[in-house]
Amino acid sequence: MRPGCYLRRSATGALLTVLYCVAAQQGPAPAPLGELVDLGGYRLHLDCTGKGYPIVVLSPGSGDFSFDWFLVQQRVSGFVRVCSYDRAGSAWSDPGPQPLTMKQEAFELYTALERAGGRGPYILVGQSLGGLIIRVFADRHPTDTAGLVLIDATSPDTTLSLNGKLVRMRELARPRPVPEIQTMQSSPPHAPSAADLKEWANFRKQVGEPKIEAPFDQLPLEIQKLQLWGSSQPPRAASSDSYLAEELAQMYEQSQRTPVPLGDTPLISIVAGRPDHRPDGVTQEQWSALIAEKIAQKRGFAELSHNSKVILDSKAGHHVQLDDPDAVVSAIRDVQTAVVKHLPLSQ
Repeated sequence: MRPGCYLRRSATGALLTVLYCVAAQQGPAPAPLGELVDLGGYRLHLDCTGKGYPIVVLSPGSGDFSFDWFLVQQRVSGFVRVCSYDRAGSAWSDPGPQPLTMKQEAFELYTALERAGGRGPYILVGQSLGGLIIRVFADRHPTDTAGLVLIDATSPDTTLSLNGKLVRMRELARPRPVPEIQTMQSSPPHAPSAADLKEWANFRKQVGEPKIEAPFDQLPLEIQKLQLWGSSQPPRAASSDSYLAEELAQMYEQSQRTPVPLGDTPLISIVAGRPDHRPDGVTQEQWSALIAEKIAQKRGFAELSHNSKVILDSKAGHHVQLDDPDAVVSAIRDVQTAVVKHLPLSQ
């Protein structure tokens, strides 16, 4: 579990850690690495470096920050323009309209890119939960999607460890619609409640001060300092209802109805070959079966496009961009080459 994030109930990173990270400021905040883009009463932090098209967009996993992409972004900016971001309420980004659904986040990302002058189509790169975000982005903006790189991405059919039990998340969906895109006028964030702050205080008492642990120790010291800052912030907005189960159910049902939804769009799925530690309450037999299921799901992402390939990275854990950044950079370059030269991916 990432330091500085608190649970509704969490799973391991390999499953998709359902975390609620916080980003309020205790004392002076460090200067943003990028720019704060106004989305209409709130700002999203967008860090773009390098030159060239198509622009590469990096979407973080749950509880992660824009600077978790530092090792990849530094390399990719040497041959193309690349943008990372902090989701609303995280790091330098302001809390935005509630609830922060996946389609709300995809909308905010698309709007921030446009307002910052970055035109599509984009090569979308997402790790863990970020893989779901970029799939929502691609579904809602197909003409602005040039290619995808899924990095140990979460499946809509994912199983999580919740309260010590393994649960297929989409099966928790309730018969209710997912809210449409919200604005600061239609559904603004509210200040944290006493219960939110108590939960935060209890969490900090339980886990102690944030510290740098593997694989985040691969980052330069100045970025590690940002990690400690970002991970130490209490909540800036009240918690709101989650529609993750409902959105996963919708994505799963859509995938059953629409084979190969991305057509010939270049897609690479990188699968982490080094499993995370077995969570408490899960037997070794359950864990082994779950690891096999996760790998099969991530290999199955190849079926999203006729122009795809899968890479099993045996030396990387869930945060492939930290354990093996060169593998991620190579995949991005392969997709860029396929896009620019209108060629199938090299196998």
